[in-house]
Amino acid sequence: MSIQERILKLREQMKEKGIDIYVVPTADFHQTEYVGEYFKARKYITNFSGSAGTAVVTAHEAKLWVDGRYFIQAAEQIAGTTVEMMKMAEPGVPTIEEYLADTLEEGGVIGFDGRVVAMGSGIAYANIAAEKNGKVIYAYDLIDEIWEDRPELSKEPAWILEQKYAGETVTSKLTRIREYMKNSGATVHILTSLDDICWTLNMRGNDIEFFPLVLSYAIITMDQMHLYMDETKLNEEMKAKFEEDGVIIHPYNDIYEDVKTISTTEAALIDPARLNYALYSNIPEDVKKIEERNPEVLFKATINEQI
Repeated sequence: MSIQERILKLREQMKEKGIDIYVVPTADFHQTEYVGEYFKARKYITNFSGSAGTAVVTAHEAKLWVDGRYFIQAAEQIAGTTVEMMKMAEPGVPTIEEYLADTLEEGGVIGFDGRVVAMGSGIAYANIAAEKNGKVIYAYDLIDEIWEDRPELSKEPAWILEQKYAGETVTSKLTRIREYMKNSGATVHILTSLDDICWTLNMRGNDIEFFPLVLSYAIITMDQMHLYMDETKLNEEMKAKFEEDGVIIHPYNDIYEDVKTISTTEAALIDPARLNYALYSNIPEDVKKIEERNPEVLFKATINEQI
C-alpha cells in the first residue's frame, strides 16, 4: 500500500470517528526515546524513518514536522508522496500548536492516541480545541485500524538484576519511594517511565532498542505495587520474588481502567514530563494530583554503598 493510500484510509477512519485533524507523534506509551517496531506509526503514515518527528493529517493535507537533523532525510523519504515537510524553527514555519490553532474550524475535533501523546502536549491540544468550542478525542489508535501487518509488541523475556549489581533491594527502594510519597502528601504514585519502573524492581529486559527495559506501567500504594506488563515475560522465580516484595501483576493495558477507580480520597503523585495524556485524563477529576518529578529519577542517579 502506498503512502497516499494509507493517508486516504486514515482519512476514512477520521471521518467515521468524527475527527477533523489527527496527530501522529514519534512515541510509545511511555515517552521512550527509542521506540520498537510496533510503535512506528509516524513512519508508517509518512515513510520518514527518523527518530523524531510528528505527522498531522487533515481532510486535505498531510504534514510532517521535523527538526534540522532530518531535513535532508525527510525530503528524500517523503519525495513522491503528498506529505509536506515542515521545517521546525525555520522562519515562517508554524509550530504544531500554531498550525492546529489556525487550521481547526469552529467546533472541530483534534484526534490522537492518548497513550502516545505526552500529558503536556495533550493538554495543549485540548486547550486549542476548547478555544474553537471543539474537543479532543484521544481514545483511538487510527493507525492500528489500517496497519494490516503491524509488528507485534515485544515478547522478549525479562530478568532480575542481581543485588550485587543493583546495590539495593526492591523492598528498600519501595520504602524510600513511599517515604517520599508521604512527605509529598501522596498516597498513590503512577509510573509509566520504563527506566523508573525497572530500577525500582531491579528488572531488566529487551523491549527497547539500546536500553535493557521492559514495557510496563506501575501504581505504587503505601502497601502494594501494582505492575502492569505481559506476564509471559516472567519466569516462576521472578513471579515468586515479586510476590515476596508485595508486587501484584496485572495485564499490560489494564492500568487505563484501573486508574479510573482511584478513590477521590487519594492523592496521586504524577510526573507531567513522564506521563501520557490518556492516563492523566483517566484519573478521576476529583482525585488530588501532585505534579512533581518522579522521585526515582534522583534515587537511581545516586551512587549507593555497593556500587
